[in-house]
Amino acid sequence: MNAALKKPDLATLPPPAPIQQLHHYAYKARDAEETRQFYEDILGLPLYHIIQSDYVPSTGEYCPYTHFFFRLKDGSFIAFFDLGDDVKAEPSPNTPLWVNHIAFRVDTVQELENTKRRLEAHGIEVLGVTDHHIFHSIYFFDPNGIRLELSAQLANEEQMAKDSTVAHARLAEWTARKEQWRKERAEGKVAAPLKPQQNDRPEFVKG
Repeated sequence: MNAALKKPDLATLPPPAPIQQLHHYAYKARDAEETRQFYEDILGLPLYHIIQSDYVPSTGEYCPYTHFFFRLKDGSFIAFFDLGDDVKAEPSPNTPLWVNHIAFRVDTVQELENTKRRLEAHGIEVLGVTDHHIFHSIYFFDPNGIRLELSAQLANEEQMAKDSTVAHARLAEWTARKEQWRKERAEGKVAAPLKPQQNDRPEFVKG
């Protein structure tokens, strides 16, 4: 058996650390000042911390960088690396641009609309306000090609807790259907992508 797939005896391991919140999410930036203007001047996230070095502490490789952090209200950060090459990270060639993104929470739908106006005044294209039922969102790209989402939560704790009681069952059903789909695909019986067993967004079905 592949060592990576072998499941250890959980009883022999220490418990997982209680993960309190996101500390930071890091991306490559084309230019530090361009990125600062977007996140600080337009979105209002203060520049909070900078780390600069010639060597990467985790790998030891030589790669001069400026690592800079913007602080959110809860104390977490979004961070960037300017490698001094004026090149932004390229999107994944096998993934639609809308898939990989980071979402920030705001308090109200009115704040979404206000931020949309602010972004559009700076010439930034914004999609939404989009209704996701449990929250509303707007979408846009930063100067580095990173898709961002701002979301205003509508569902309360009770509604979210109710959803959590069926999440494992729904995922297990999807996994079972995916195993069958893989088998049929290997046998040449299906070519289309696997569709979910339930459509939570019927209003977007094009008839």
